[in-house]
Amino acid sequence: MTSLQKEQEAGPEHSNKIEERPMTCIRPATPEDIPLIYSLIRGLAEYEREPHSVKITEQELLRDGFGPDPYYECLIAEEEGHPAGFALYFPIYSTWQGPSLHLEDLFVRPEFRGKGIGKALLQAVAAAAMKRGCTRLQWDVLEWNQPAINFYNSIGAVMLHEWRRMRVTGEALEALAAPNEVSA
Repeated sequence: MTSLQKEQEAGPEHSNKIEERPMTCIRPATPEDIPLIYSLIRGLAEYEREPHSVKITEQELLRDGFGPDPYYECLIAEEEGHPAGFALYFPIYSTWQGPSLHLEDLFVRPEFRGKGIGKALLQAVAAAAMKRGCTRLQWDVLEWNQPAINFYNSIGAVMLHEWRRMRVTGEALEALAAPNEVSA
């Protein structure tokens, strides 16, 4: 339920609080949304100053999100029927706390920012986590993205300063996965 709907249900004594603004719709992505998801991923990469880093294809997004064993789920935010943003997440497991969700990407197109769409997407992912009995929802934020950090702090998120993410890709991943050669 949007804030506008809540205010409308509150009754006439609260009618002065009703905002005249478009309704936000959060819905699960469908296979038909793949070009949109890809476009939003490209928009996020540009915002994060890494447009060259997007290597995934629309075909891979389709396979990985809508195949027989999906790796991820995605929510689409629409404002007055216009695609405004997305949240892409997947299950993870904490050996200390149990089932969890990882929010990989949350992005709202610049022209739709400041309307509560990012918060609505995050609330929808949090609701999915709660419905599944998850003990936590986690995500990453770039250290230079102060607007996002401020927003996350405002909703009670805690930054884990003592943790550092490690990553192995490309040739390093291939080398790590290769069987060790035993010398005789």
